[in-house]
Amino acid sequence: MAYVVTEACIRCKYTDCVDVCPVDCFREGANFLVIDPTECIDCTLCVAECPVEAIYAEDDVPEGQRHFIALNAELATQWKPIVERKDALPDAEEWAARKDKLGELKR
Repeated sequence: MAYVVTEACIRCKYTDCVDVCPVDCFREGANFLVIDPTECIDCTLCVAECPVEAIYAEDDVPEGQRHFIALNAELATQWKPIVERKDALPDAEEWAARKDKLGELKR
């Protein structure tokens, strides 16, 4: 069972989670991060580091966010690994509490 990045990350892209990942399973898009399910070792370290609570165990992804399981797997094959913490997006604080952000995702 892998961990999954969900909608709360879109347009925020805090990378605190990347710093603690022992296997470098995060992949980076323009305004979102995903976890490569084939690399994730289920260590849970990233969950506590996410300031917007966007990361869930696959079995615990909220019902309305379950499509992010497949989306993480798909985008992980297309995006490059991110292995070091970077600054969040400039307007991350404005987007942190917003809902229904899937339309904002840049592939």
